[in-house]
Amino acid sequence: QVQLVESGGGLVQAGGSLRLSCVASGRTFSRSNMGWFRQAPGKYREFVAGINWETGNTYYTNSVKGRFTVSGDSAKNTVYLEMNDLRPMDTAKYYCALDTAGRGWTEGSIDYWGKGTLVTVSS
Repeated sequence: QVQLVESGGGLVQAGGSLRLSCVASGRTFSRSNMGWFRQAPGKYREFVAGINWETGNTYYTNSVKGRFTVSGDSAKNTVYLEMNDLRPMDTAKYYCALDTAGRGWTEGSIDYWGKGTLVTVSS
């Protein structure tokens, strides 16, 4: 069984920065996608950013491009999300996600979820 454990959330002022981390325990998956989704109050969960371990390619939703950077270490099963220039609209619970087969960045592709870490951006 794979477990994902996130850390690094918190409260920050607009324009500030945070770094999220996620460690996957258990099996490793060389072709997997690993990344981040978020869910704001009253909204659906959405994809934020992710990385494919086989290719090293990174993916972002448009609203975070240029502000967020996803990176990771496949040998350590760890993915990071560096978030800069944070805005109140980024306030959400951020979930680490693992797609073991590299299928894509939809909720239906995700095999494992973390419990989430809360990011709150004040104006």
